[in-house]
Amino acid sequence: MSGTAAQGPRLRASLDGIPTYKPGKPAGADSFKLSSNENPYEPLPGVLEAAVAAAGSFNRYPDMAAVELTEELARRFEVPAEHVALGTGSVSVAQSLVLATAGPGDEVIFAWRSFEAYPIITQVAGATPVPVPLTGDEAHDLDAMLAAITPRTRLILVCNPNNPTGVAIRRPELERFLAAVPGDILVVLDEAYREFLRDEQVPDGVELYRSRPNVCVLRTFSKAYGLAGLRVGFAIAHEPVATALRKTAVPFGVSQLAQDAAVASLRAEDALLVRVQALVEERTRVSAALREQGWPLVESQANFVWLRLGERTVDFAAAAGAAGVIVRPFPGEGVRVTIGETAANDLFLSVAEAFRKEV
Repeated sequence: MSGTAAQGPRLRASLDGIPTYKPGKPAGADSFKLSSNENPYEPLPGVLEAAVAAAGSFNRYPDMAAVELTEELARRFEVPAEHVALGTGSVSVAQSLVLATAGPGDEVIFAWRSFEAYPIITQVAGATPVPVPLTGDEAHDLDAMLAAITPRTRLILVCNPNNPTGVAIRRPELERFLAAVPGDILVVLDEAYREFLRDEQVPDGVELYRSRPNVCVLRTFSKAYGLAGLRVGFAIAHEPVATALRKTAVPFGVSQLAQDAAVASLRAEDALLVRVQALVEERTRVSAALREQGWPLVESQANFVWLRLGERTVDFAAAAGAAGVIVRPFPGEGVRVTIGETAANDLFLSVAEAFRKEV
């Protein structure tokens, strides 16, 4: 073997500074997993049967155009089918959006802390991430995000409600922001947790997109619909953006199992609403208990709560893990805790109460 061959292939040097996405820590046999914002319920009625039926033909490629699911989504949201684009989870669609809009020398703006994948997918595309700190009350600083726009800005990612803080942006602020963004910059409203919203002052991104060609909405089946293991998400955007998404997507990325399960999930909306409401009620109960314990809590509109712990973050996560609850720590900042089954939530609350007394 020659000296050159022994060195191995040359990879992009820019990858050296890109962190690997860190998923929520898995739970052991005797612990609850509240680290990944998963739905604790079993599949919706008819969903498992649809997936099992599709599994009988997984020797064949899936429908690359996902015609049935696309048409079902178009009917559900009252949009043209040409405005719907699919991907393997909304994070995959977000990556396709970055690839379609930004490259070396371009900038992508997002709040920070927000969804952990944003800086990663930006840097993978060779673009420059522009993180804008949250306000003191854990919300998007929309004025600062506007001030961060430069001639190099190509994309702005807005997570609403925000992950991991759960804070949502209300209509007046969001509409004012969208009106101020130049029309040649794409604004992505990432609404992965839309189903858990109960604040009527928070607008539906799909309604905002209709009259704004530079607005794209991201949704997912991984959270409320409980299809996290099948990986299917989608975007609703005007045709030029949706077409670009299909160009940058991985061919045959969404499996037939995922497509058929997603269709069945959309058709089981009545059962979905019951489950989501149960989780919202648990969120209300958990939040009230935390406030009673003395935690300074922001109002979450998602299926999780956020505790700003600073330097005590890792200690709290360790205490929770020792008690049998796996939470999602962001070292030096805080922990995000998914609303799960009642027993898991109660165990988390007991950990939080004991930890609060030590602070």
